[in-house]
Amino acid sequence: MNNSLVDQVVIVTGAAGGIGSAIARTFHRLSARMLLADYDEDGVSKLASSLDPTGERVIPVAYDASKPSDADTVVSTCIARFGHIDHVVPAAAIFEDQPFASMTDAQWRRTMSINLDGVFYICRRAIPHIRPGGTIVTIASSAAHEGCSPEHVHYGASKGGVLAFTKSLARELSPNIRVNTVSPGTIDTPMVTELLRQKGDKFLSITPAGRFGTGEEVGDAVAFLCSNASSYIMGQTIHVNGGSYMGG
Repeated sequence: MNNSLVDQVVIVTGAAGGIGSAIARTFHRLSARMLLADYDEDGVSKLASSLDPTGERVIPVAYDASKPSDADTVVSTCIARFGHIDHVVPAAAIFEDQPFASMTDAQWRRTMSINLDGVFYICRRAIPHIRPGGTIVTIASSAAHEGCSPEHVHYGASKGGVLAFTKSLARELSPNIRVNTVSPGTIDTPMVTELLRQKGDKFLSITPAGRFGTGEEVGDAVAFLCSNASSYIMGQTIHVNGGSYMGG
């Protein structure tokens, strides 16, 4: 797996987040070249600089996943710098508390536009530039398989859409481009800090591993799906959840 990712070109969106930054660090360790995109321009710039102070192998781009024009910028910048794309990991997402009874149209649309529309925007623009043998690895969630926690209906629906999108796209792009997904369970990142504070004990009680996952464990699964070690895996889901959901 290690050798197959050396000098490969990877786009990671949501790269300043807990999972996205761990994915970026994993690919850096495996000697890939990367474009890192995130809404947090300062955060993604600091991450890129920490990984590659010269800026030769890792470049940051300010990016709003809900804007098609930002997807255009990400892809055009990647092509201008690296000449092609090998792998795309659309990891940009939001997770906001909102009871369904009081959820507004705008709140629903905001989550869907970032978590689902954003995956379409970046994949649609990147695919013509992905070299044969490349991959797309989306980030779904256990919520896509078993429903989400209360106050997160919009999040669960968006991730269910990502899961269906991934399976359909895998059929359309195979065999030249492999498309798979990683579905994290409860991963200890800043995005879910408040949820873990309120319900962490409950989540631990249904997790056979007896602990929460790390972003690095998600990153390892993503890297595996991008590598030649997974060359016969298409349209599948790797669950990274400590056994809290044992789906097929």
